[in-house]
Amino acid sequence: MLSLLQIDGLGKRYGLLPSEILKRATTIDLYIMDAVMSWEEYQHKKQNNKNLVPHVTQEQLLRILNKNKNDQLQSQDN
Repeated sequence: MLSLLQIDGLGKRYGLLPSEILKRATTIDLYIMDAVMSWEEYQHKKQNNKNLVPHVTQEQLLRILNKNKNDQLQSQDN
């Protein structure tokens, strides 16, 4: 599904039909499109004063860190 949206986005941005995108586009075109879409979404959220960073307490972060450390130790033991 994502690739269809990327093809559509490239087509809209550059005025090409989807069949033209499929014939001419390369992987770098898709990477650039993904980066541009992410940047535009970030800028849109920023302009609308949306909270870009979720609020996580220090205790929650420590729990996550400790859980990951324990998971890594357990996987090394196996």
